[in-house]
Amino acid sequence: INGTGKYNSVRGSIVMKYSQLIGIEPISNEIPNRYKLFQNYPNPFNPKTKIKFDVPKRGFVKLLLYDILGKELKTIVNEELKPGVYEIDFDGSSLSSGAYFYKLISGDFEDTKKMIIVK
Repeated sequence: INGTGKYNSVRGSIVMKYSQLIGIEPISNEIPNRYKLFQNYPNPFNPKTKIKFDVPKRGFVKLLLYDILGKELKTIVNEELKPGVYEIDFDGSSLSSGAYFYKLISGDFEDTKKMIIVK
């Protein structure tokens, strides 16, 4: 939200940032002790699956989708997250049948898993 205003002859501006997690939600109050990327479930799937991951400390988290050739197709998560256990409902209805990879990156942590879409 951006805005400008005047109060008692003083001009100023304010910038407020608001963010809401969309499609990603913490599923527990548990604080994990390490990063972990779980295998999606179900796998193979059509067209929806769940991707779960653990974040042990506040930080910037990316979850990326790649095709079988290693081409980046989609950024699923790209934001700062608090410590917690998260789960994403991933909709692959726009993708063709086949194998894909999803990769979690945060700080110096990286892990990749394979998922299969069957239509």
